[in-house]
Amino acid sequence: MEIRGKVHEIGAIQQVTESFKKRDLIVAYAENPQFVEYIRFESTQDRVNIFDNLAIGDEIEVSFNLRGRPWTNKDGITTYFNSLVAWRVTKLANTGTAASAPGFAEMPAPVDITSSGADDDDLPF
Repeated sequence: MEIRGKVHEIGAIQQVTESFKKRDLIVAYAENPQFVEYIRFESTQDRVNIFDNLAIGDEIEVSFNLRGRPWTNKDGITTYFNSLVAWRVTKLANTGTAASAPGFAEMPAPVDITSSGADDDDLPF
């Protein structure tokens, strides 16, 4: 699977056990620029260095696998987890092609939802 977005955050390498390490990458995905999604990808073992040449704000394409697994707690209740495991990250050139792709429109400024003015309430309910 592949997705395009902008680098939002690059995590540090985490040495989980003596033989296992991982690293996270948060990508701002704006298929609809009004509702930006922040998607966490992870890389493991020898692929933790694929995020090394990235910087915050870079436009990228992430190739990844979707993984899922069950975990049963001590009470016998099973929970399911999903992971997006990145195996390749490609920086996109700032060309017209990349700019016109989904998720690359200018992201709008955050909206202040704390306003309590009754005059500007145009919701139908």
